[in-house]
Amino acid sequence: MGRFRNAIWLPIGLYLTAVILFAWNPTPFAQGLAAIAIYTAYAHACLTYGWRDGTVFALIRLVVSLTVENIGLTTGLMFGHYHFTVGANLPHIGAAPLIVGPLWFGMGYFSWVTAATILHRPGLFSLPALAACVMTSWDLVMDPPDSTISKTWIWRDGGVDFGVPLSNYAGWLFTAGLFYTLFALHRRATARPLMPATTHDGAPRMVAILFYVCPGLTQLVPLFIGSSGTIADAAGHLWRIENIREASALTMLLTMLPAALLAARGLRRGGRTRHAPDAAGAGT
Repeated sequence: MGRFRNAIWLPIGLYLTAVILFAWNPTPFAQGLAAIAIYTAYAHACLTYGWRDGTVFALIRLVVSLTVENIGLTTGLMFGHYHFTVGANLPHIGAAPLIVGPLWFGMGYFSWVTAATILHRPGLFSLPALAACVMTSWDLVMDPPDSTISKTWIWRDGGVDFGVPLSNYAGWLFTAGLFYTLFALHRRATARPLMPATTHDGAPRMVAILFYVCPGLTQLVPLFIGSSGTIADAAGHLWRIENIREASALTMLLTMLPAALLAARGLRRGGRTRHAPDAAGAGT
């Protein structure tokens, strides 16, 4: 068993290295890496919660995210006025590309596990609140370069955060908090712990933590490659590309990386005994 576990880390390490080196640039290869992460998130959720609640987690994320995205795309509420340029040829649910829902699920699940591992006693309200902040930190890192530089989606009126409106992050906090709370209530209604005790060791949670932080670490790569010039957002404001890259990397170092390190520290405290008392989502 020990040799098998060690062998598993090799492909995981190779995959995460590819994420760090290439995911900063939204190419088809990077999109393939994202698809692997989505599949891994679902497999991890099923191994952690069982296939029924793993599927419940995924369905809640898909329904809530696609509903809120459609509201945002058609009205500008919560996030601000925007539209996608990526996925134009892919199937849509209303105005939103279908792939948006699985992307919310993938990073959302890894953020949930990371937040649960940070907390000493994850509770019905504390875990959804922290997980929403952990997930929004990821968007805070990737939204300016992906929208303003890569123009994967466009903010019609621009915004103060290198072309991204601050309302976007409020929308992320609300949306993430909503589906996390719904799942927490589901677990409480069935008298099950928000995060089951690890039955073997901390390796499965460490995988989730690494899958959370490595898409942020990819923001360091453009700094080493070097980038220059200016780019305009949809409102016509000019931004220096190197400033966007530097700010995204700095934000990652101050948000996603500390969250991952705190979660890793939580693993050392012993996740198995830490979560056992929370059978009905007790605690705050």
